[in-house]
Amino acid sequence: MKKISASVFLLLVFMAAVALPGCKEKPTYPISTDVKTTRERTVRAVALSDNTTQLTIDQVEQYAANGYSSWMYGDPVDYGPLTPDNSDVGTYTTGETLLTFFTMSDIHIVDKESPSQAIFGAMSTNPAVPPPGFGNVNTSAYSPIMLSTTHVLDAAVQTINALNKNAPFDFGISLGDDANSDQYNELRWFIDVMDGKIITPSSGAHRGADSIDYQKPYRAAGLDKSIPWYQTLGNHDQHWCGTLLVNDYDRRILVGNTVIDMALAGVSAFPSFEGHGYYMGVIDGATVYGTIMGYGNDTTMAPPVIAADARRHALATETSTTLNWMKEFFKTTSQPKGHGFTKCNLDNDFASYSFEPKANLPLKVIVLDDTCKENPYAAQSSYARACLDQPRYDWLINELNQGQIDGKLMIIAAHIPVGPQSNIPDNPVTAPADNQTLDNRKILPLFLSTVHLGEAPPYEPLTPYNVVTDEMLLATLHNYPNLILWIAGHRHINTVTPQPAPAPKGPECGFWEVETSSLRDFPQEFRTFKIVRNSNNTISIFVTDVDPAVQDDPAVQPGSPAAKSRGYAIGANRIAAGTPNAFTDTTSHVYNAELVKPLSTEMQAIIANYGSHMK
Repeated sequence: MKKISASVFLLLVFMAAVALPGCKEKPTYPISTDVKTTRERTVRAVALSDNTTQLTIDQVEQYAANGYSSWMYGDPVDYGPLTPDNSDVGTYTTGETLLTFFTMSDIHIVDKESPSQAIFGAMSTNPAVPPPGFGNVNTSAYSPIMLSTTHVLDAAVQTINALNKNAPFDFGISLGDDANSDQYNELRWFIDVMDGKIITPSSGAHRGADSIDYQKPYRAAGLDKSIPWYQTLGNHDQHWCGTLLVNDYDRRILVGNTVIDMALAGVSAFPSFEGHGYYMGVIDGATVYGTIMGYGNDTTMAPPVIAADARRHALATETSTTLNWMKEFFKTTSQPKGHGFTKCNLDNDFASYSFEPKANLPLKVIVLDDTCKENPYAAQSSYARACLDQPRYDWLINELNQGQIDGKLMIIAAHIPVGPQSNIPDNPVTAPADNQTLDNRKILPLFLSTVHLGEAPPYEPLTPYNVVTDEMLLATLHNYPNLILWIAGHRHINTVTPQPAPAPKGPECGFWEVETSSLRDFPQEFRTFKIVRNSNNTISIFVTDVDPAVQDDPAVQPGSPAAKSRGYAIGANRIAAGTPNAFTDTTSHVYNAELVKPLSTEMQAIIANYGSHMK
């Protein structure tokens, strides 16, 4: 019997799927029906003995045998009611629910067969043997989680749908880094999963598409059409691996058939377009564990050749890193069209906007693009941090001013946090004094500054690249008592930072900053928010982390890709954490709490008659 090509196989699968009556209503990988939040139970790694074999991050086939991917359900987490200034919360009763929504962030949909990745930079561990690279600590450059990022998103969407049936969401928002590296096909996979389309999670020659589970085409469930969802721009959405401006060399590699050749210099250096020396490698989709191939010294091996694919093309152009990216959100079947972006955003190539999620609630969400654009002073500066140029800063101030004048509560949604704390309750981390080392959960304060690795933090902003520091921005934000939340992603952690107002400002000028972890790295979670008004001139914001309800019962569905990814995420996290924590850390990295926010008497009077009873 003649063997059909991968492309023909994919076509046949697609034709069969669309021909079956009702198939659009049934996802290929249904989740478990046992849907719970982390207020009911948590996912925790199983402790390993100290003599467990030390693995490298690419030894995926040995994760299960050595217990690296083992996990269990553990106790729920709830840190209770908190106030920004750590004062007594007082006595109050909770009243009507004002708003409910969900956030997801740092999904990092990966084209695992892309020829332009940073994989080899994460593999090399010995500083005495070039290239030293990052070793095993940078899961952004490589992790076996890359095999099934679309499947994890699909499981998260199905979990959101299940929660929505019991307590409907008013809206949802992605806080950025939908794509891993500014590729067209990565962003389309993200939007198509949200829309509930057939996903072909492979590229190029589609190796393994007829036999390997994470490579097979499948039907995504799609977000419940009753839930509008909105979008925030991240650094990975517009830059190579979130760190470098896409250039002509990278654009040619993306649509070509050779693996990218980049320079690696120094133990902490990220791959650079300046110079060559090492092929970065790709993942072989025809292998069960995603074997890495096509990497090594360019002087000792022939250039690795793979199948070209035009759908891998870069969205960023020489004149804009955002315009083509925004345009894709108008090509969707879910609501609203544009997912927050409007024709005005496209006409002005401006990725910030605001919206009001409920017509009968005086509250607006300010979606802020706080990512770096081209630095005119350092072409190779890392773009994995935040900055605000003058137009975006002026726009933010105008939105805040108008919201305050109009008597509306305000939420700022941005990809990168402002002035966040370094520690999280169950995993305290001490940041190095020089702020030069990144850990796998990105906890260091690399935010509203012009600094890149190896430089001291600046004391003044550098215009026009960035016009404010964290301290300057926080001082501005404390002028708006109606600001209740800054929500962000970027650091791949769950944490909450109180931002109390300095004296002599009143407590109502403080606000809360809440970070949502990544659907890529452990813990692979999204977050829900419920805002209620209280009887004592305050509101409460209940924040809750949620693990996707992956189908992990082998009797129901053996080894769904999303279930396998949870084990891979835990295993990769153990390795990246290093000893002595790698084998003993069984924490959930969850942060749930009730965040109490004092309101001005004027604002409390305005919202007194609003809530869940309003139709």
